[in-house]
Amino acid sequence: MRYILLAGLTVGCIAPHAFAQDLGDHDQSANSDIVVTAIYARNQADILAGTSVLTDQELTRKLRPTIGETLSRQAGVSATSFGPNASRPVLRGFQGERVRVLSDGIGSFDVSNTSVDHAVAINPLTADRIEVLRGPAALLFGSSAIGGVVNVIDSRIPRRVGDGHFHIDGIGTYGSAANERTISAATDIPVGKNFIAHFDASYAKTRDLDTGGFILSPDLRATAAASPAPESAALADLRGKLPNSAARTWTIAGGGAVVTETGNLGFSVTRYDNLYGVPVRYSLDPTVGAEEVRLDARQTRVDLRAEINPANSFIDAIRFRGGFADYVHDELEDTGEVATTFTNQGWEGRFELVQREKSGWRGAIGSQLFLRKLNIEGEEKFLPAATTNQIGLFTVQSLDAGGFRGEIGGRYERTRQEAREDTQLGTAAAQRSFNAISASLGGSLALFGDWRVGLNLSHTQRAPSAEELFSNGPHAGTQAFEIGDTTFGKEKSNGIEATLRGNGDGYRVAASFYYSDFDNFIFETPTGAMIDDLPIFQFFQADARHFGAEVEANFRLARFSGFELGLDTVADFTRATIKGGGPIPRIPPLRLLGALEATSDRLDLRGEVEWVSRQTRIAAFETTTAGYTMVNASLAIRPFVDRERVSITLSANNILDVVARRHASFLKDYAPLSGRDIRVSLRAAF
Repeated sequence: MRYILLAGLTVGCIAPHAFAQDLGDHDQSANSDIVVTAIYARNQADILAGTSVLTDQELTRKLRPTIGETLSRQAGVSATSFGPNASRPVLRGFQGERVRVLSDGIGSFDVSNTSVDHAVAINPLTADRIEVLRGPAALLFGSSAIGGVVNVIDSRIPRRVGDGHFHIDGIGTYGSAANERTISAATDIPVGKNFIAHFDASYAKTRDLDTGGFILSPDLRATAAASPAPESAALADLRGKLPNSAARTWTIAGGGAVVTETGNLGFSVTRYDNLYGVPVRYSLDPTVGAEEVRLDARQTRVDLRAEINPANSFIDAIRFRGGFADYVHDELEDTGEVATTFTNQGWEGRFELVQREKSGWRGAIGSQLFLRKLNIEGEEKFLPAATTNQIGLFTVQSLDAGGFRGEIGGRYERTRQEAREDTQLGTAAAQRSFNAISASLGGSLALFGDWRVGLNLSHTQRAPSAEELFSNGPHAGTQAFEIGDTTFGKEKSNGIEATLRGNGDGYRVAASFYYSDFDNFIFETPTGAMIDDLPIFQFFQADARHFGAEVEANFRLARFSGFELGLDTVADFTRATIKGGGPIPRIPPLRLLGALEATSDRLDLRGEVEWVSRQTRIAAFETTTAGYTMVNASLAIRPFVDRERVSITLSANNILDVVARRHASFLKDYAPLSGRDIRVSLRAAF
C-alpha cells in the first residue's frame, strides 16, 4: 500500500509514452522520421540514442509472428530465436532482463524475461507501428531497459475521434516455410460526438517450420553419426522440418475513449491465447529421452489511459497510463499432461507531468510503479514463488538552443525482491532490497547543413531480478537446470555514446558508437556439469566491458519513369567481455545488410542481401556459430490511387535456402532459422 500512496503523491514521469497525444492524425503516426517513444514526438535526428521505427509498408513487409523476428533486420537488433514461436529482441547484445518490451508504453506482463522459451504476450499483427530506442535514454522506462526499449504501439485505446465515420483495417498473410496463415482486423466506431469504440482480433496458425537443411549443427551431427546407438546416430540425418515448432495464436480486444479538446479518458481489455511447441534440445545419450514440450499461454489484461491538457499553464499535459494483467501458461508434456504451470500477475502505472515548452526548454517529471507476483507449480519448477515491488522517480529536461541541444535525466528506483520458502527446491525464504540511481547528460551540436554530432554520458544501476537471485531447479522448456545467486549486488555501469546524424537531398546517415564499463555484470552460462541429466546453466556476476557500433545509411541513386531508386545499408557489431574471464555468452557477430529499392506511387521493388559473420569469440562451453548470407526480395503493389493503405505484398526470404543459426540463441545448435519462405500479404483499410 505504501508504494501505491507514494506513486499517487509523486508527480509525472518522463512521458516516454507521451507519443499518442502529440500525434494529431494517422499520417503523422505513420511517419518513420518521427519517434514517439520519448518525452514527446521528435524527429529521429534530435534523439541522443540509436532509434528505429517500423510503420506502414515497411512494417507489413517485415511482419512475422514474433516481435523478435519482425525486428531482427533493424540496426543493432538481433533475436533470441528459441524456435519460430518464442523470439525476443536482442538489443546491442543485451537480452532478457536488460530489454523492456512494451505494449503502448506499458510492460507486456508476461514471463518472457524469465526464460527464452517463453513467448512475448504481444501480437505484432495488431501493431500500428513498432519503435526501438537503444542507449541510455531507454533507462527512463526502468533500470531493466539498460539494453533498450521495444514499444509496440496500437490503437486499442483510441487517441482521436477522427472524421466521424466507421473505419476498418485488416491484413492477411500466407507464409510457405511453416504453412503460416494469419489474419487480423481492427475497427474504430464513432459513438456520438466525443466517444469512439475500438475492436480488433487476430488469428495465426503455423505448422512445423521448414529449415531447408540439417536440424543439428555440423559438430553435433558428427558426434551423433559416430554414436554406436542407432537412435543417436539417426539424429545426424534429421533435416527439413523443425520438429515440435507448430503454433496457434489468437487475440481479441475491445476498448473505447472519450476525446475532447481538453483531454481524453479511455480503456481497453485484451485476451491473448497462444499454444506453441518448443523445439527439442536433443540428447546424444541414448539413455536420456528428448522431451517435446508445448506451452499453452493465456493472458487477460486491462489498460487505462487519461490525459488533461491545461490551457495557459506551465503544465502542458497531465497523464496517467496504467495496466493490469493475469497471465498463466502450462508446459505440456508430449502426452498432453501438464508438467509445470506458470502464473504471473502484474500491475504497472505511470503518472506524468509534462512541462510546456518555453524558450526552447521542455521536460517532464514523474513516477512509475511496478508490481509482479510470479508462481510456478509442477515437477519441473525452477523458481520459488516470488514477488517484485518497484517504485521509480525520474525526470528529464531538454534545451533546444538551435545549434546546441542538451538533455539531462535522472532516475531513482527502489526494488524489493521476495521469495517464499520452497521445500521442493530446498530453498529458504529470502528478501533483498535495492536502491538504484541512474543519470545521463548529453548534448548535440550542429556541424553544417542538417548534420549533427552528439555525445551522451550515463551512469546506470540495476537491481538483480528474481530469476537471477532465486532460480534453483530444472526447466523443461530450456531443458536446463538453472541456478541463481541470492548474494548478488547491484549491477552498475558507466557509459558513453557518440552519435553522428545527417540528412539532405537524397540521403540520410545515422551512426552510433557506444562503450560501457560494468561492475557486477550478471550473466548466465553453462558450467559443463549435469544434474538429473540436464546441463547446469548458472548465473554469475563479474566486471565486464561492452562496446560496439551501428550505422544506417540511405541514398537516392536515381529517378526515372516515376520511380526513385535507393540504396539502404546497415552495419552493426557488439563486443562484450568479462574482465579476466573471456567473452560474454551469446553476443551477435558483425552484420552487414545492403538493399536496392525502387519505389513509386503504386509499386515498390526491393532486393537485399544480409551477411552475418562467423562468431568465434565464445565463452566457456559455448560453440562457434557459422556465418551465413541471406538473399531476400519483395514486391509491393498499391492498386488504388485513392487508397494508399490497400496493398498486396509478395516477398521471398532466404531465397538461396541457406541454413542459418543466430549466435544469440540458446537453441542455435538444435534449431536453425527458417529456410526459403515465400510470403504474400494483403492489407486493406477502409
